[in-house]
Amino acid sequence: MEKREKAGVSITAVHCIKLVFRVALFLLAIVLYVVNYKEHAEDPFGGLEGSKWLLWFAGAVLFIEMLMRYFPSKHDSIGCQKFFKRNYLPTGKSEPVLPKKSRAVVAASAWFLLNGAIWTLYFTGVIDAGILVLVCIFYSVGDKICVLFFCPFQALFMKNKCCATCRIYNWDFPMMCTPLWLVPGIFSRVLAVMSLGILLVWELSLIRHPERFSENTNACLSCKNCKEPVCRGKRKTAKLLPFLSFKRSDK
Repeated sequence: MEKREKAGVSITAVHCIKLVFRVALFLLAIVLYVVNYKEHAEDPFGGLEGSKWLLWFAGAVLFIEMLMRYFPSKHDSIGCQKFFKRNYLPTGKSEPVLPKKSRAVVAASAWFLLNGAIWTLYFTGVIDAGILVLVCIFYSVGDKICVLFFCPFQALFMKNKCCATCRIYNWDFPMMCTPLWLVPGIFSRVLAVMSLGILLVWELSLIRHPERFSENTNACLSCKNCKEPVCRGKRKTAKLLPFLSFKRSDK
């Protein structure tokens, strides 16, 4: 029990460290973008000497994080690891209980609507590629806020109990990389394609092994076997901001 709690604290600590890192990266990116904009540089983030390192550094970190998602890890959340066979512990029940497909469709539609508006601003020249990079980094910050404090997709669309049972957990990187599809450069396209690969692996795993995605059939997803105390943070958020609470529905 103590070992499990320590593992959970460790995983939560990793989420917190990533949040702090991504917030710092986002603030730095804003500063560099503003300086670049004032200097009227043609290349986003290119108006400050040495600023190119930011894109390469952020891209490298994102690449490594996505690469690790393809392999099982003890240092990542069960929510994104449940499709691996090693994280499947049969409960003895044969019928997986999964959220309605319509919930995922609505969540995806909302995301496409939001990013469709952003893409329109880009194609009409209102924003440039630098803003798209900022949006990508902003999404990465929002991703950790969703895990640690409040997730609008959970509250508004999926209605799942927690991140462990989330139907769309591994949509995080494809969502983060959505703006990168329009950013010029091979590296941005590689990241976007890599994120799409994560999505395909996740969805194919759900089709082939739905039992791994349901608490009804996979005991690893139960509260009893949970190693992450992140729900505590969300419960505290709900108490402080009760209007963010939602009615749960795992069907």
